[in-house]
Amino acid sequence: MSVIGDRPIVELPMPSAHILIVDDVPQNLTAMEALLEQDGVEILKAQSGAEALEFLLKFDIALALLDVQMPEMDGFTLAELMRGSSRTRDVPIIFLTASPDDPMRSFKGYETGAVDFLHKPIEPRVILSKVSVFIQLHQQRVELKERNERLERSLQLNETMIAVLTHDLRTPLSAITLCAERLVDEAEGTALARTASFVGTSAFRMSRMVAQLLDFSRIRSSILTLDAREGDLGELSGEIVGEVRRIHPERTIALSASGNLKGSFDGVRVSQILSNLLGNALQYGAAGEIVVHVDGSDADLLHLSVKNPGRIEDALLPRLFEPFKGAFNPSDGLGLGLYIVDQFVRAHGGMVRAENSESGVRFDVVLPRFADGSKLTAFGL
Repeated sequence: MSVIGDRPIVELPMPSAHILIVDDVPQNLTAMEALLEQDGVEILKAQSGAEALEFLLKFDIALALLDVQMPEMDGFTLAELMRGSSRTRDVPIIFLTASPDDPMRSFKGYETGAVDFLHKPIEPRVILSKVSVFIQLHQQRVELKERNERLERSLQLNETMIAVLTHDLRTPLSAITLCAERLVDEAEGTALARTASFVGTSAFRMSRMVAQLLDFSRIRSSILTLDAREGDLGELSGEIVGEVRRIHPERTIALSASGNLKGSFDGVRVSQILSNLLGNALQYGAAGEIVVHVDGSDADLLHLSVKNPGRIEDALLPRLFEPFKGAFNPSDGLGLGLYIVDQFVRAHGGMVRAENSESGVRFDVVLPRFADGSKLTAFGL
């Protein structure tokens, strides 16, 4: 019995494996049925290609045993029809024939998709061993499919729970953040100032984590859309940098701008891009000045860069934008910030990259000046 979470999963009995035997001679069908009959196996008998096609449309066939020489539709023709249908193209086929061993006929059989070509009279032990192998393979495929479906349902449930939980957490967290801001103001110059500042910083970090989880859930569920509107990247960057400076007055964040920074983009998502990059620099970068630069000199593109002291481990660079793997220290956060940056940039039709240099770590974001509103989907998952 399997368990997901604390709930056991009841294992249902394995469904019967269906073996299709096609032969125009009734005695051959009866003899083959008697030979192959066993528990967990259902024998389907067809005396023509047309009757076989009806079985193939109705049942999930583990193996088809086809007689080559039949009137109206021979085994080769039936095999070609099976290979032409998405439902039956993967059904294993073994050809049975009473004709003398002819390499050309065998080649034609394999060409139409057969896995084996047996000549009558057939040795019972040979056919039984071959059929047993294909029954086991079919049962393994069925088990794997069911297991994948259960895992998919479990993942969907987990993502739904994350979305609901993070959404419901935002209300009490907003209250904590407002109270923390008031405590910081009222405790200024007192012994509680440091404690109040710590509460405010922790509330800010928790708020970012909740927002990242919610964005992650929305991206994975493909329910997040871009709302591209006219805006000014310089003004937007000034607002975000100003907010971060107020929260982290102990850090120096420089902002510079050049060129025409007007364009069409989703202001909320671009704000999150810059906010996450700054949060990443503050949390994982070394002490020193953080430099933000926005550039609109290119007629078709907008450039945004964030540079901070420090270095990214070489082994981490290729995986930096993967979910839950972008954190320098997993105990410090979820590792979703850079993943969300990458997803939002891609949704705009842009690109983001990170590199180490002698002066520190640099993140470069390139966005088209005029982005189209589109649905966000999870890339590379």
